[in-house]
Amino acid sequence: MDLQVDAELGALIARLDAAVDEADPGKIVHRVKAALQSALLANELELPSRFRNARPDKYARRLLHRNPEGRYTAVVMTWGPGQGTVLHDHSGLWCVDCVVDGEIAVDQYDLVSEDGGRYVFEPQTHVTASRGEAGCLIPPFEYHTLANASPDRTSLTLHVYGGEMSQCHVFEPAGDGTYRRVTRDLSYDE
Repeated sequence: MDLQVDAELGALIARLDAAVDEADPGKIVHRVKAALQSALLANELELPSRFRNARPDKYARRLLHRNPEGRYTAVVMTWGPGQGTVLHDHSGLWCVDCVVDGEIAVDQYDLVSEDGGRYVFEPQTHVTASRGEAGCLIPPFEYHTLANASPDRTSLTLHVYGGEMSQCHVFEPAGDGTYRRVTRDLSYDE
């Protein structure tokens, strides 16, 4: 990594450290969102090439920065054409995600009911976001899917979570309009 990228990353980390210096998650996510958008829209952050390599089998999750006090982690996700997530949550962590390159489709859902381990969701919004556009999730409004909206190119997103997201819940269709919740352990790719 060259010194300019190191300086840019250092500046972004300083902005994120200041943004999470707040008790209210609603204020934190808006401050984090502003820090990410400011850096990306001003072209002040160029990710190293190792973050740009898509995996052939699924999207890649790569750690960019872990706050030493555990207040947040910054993760780059690399999406090849056609790659996306299943319906999932963030296990109670707030999150801000920002498109670094390409386009990402985001579908948000509301949990309507849960009965005996069967979950019912209602689609809410669908957006396609481009470079510099960001969204915020604050539990309990955290159910969503993400997918690369670019049919022929890799897309990159930068996600800042309110802690270490080592697992989440994914919701698998049960075949009757309901979903079953399954805990999925998460790891980082090289």
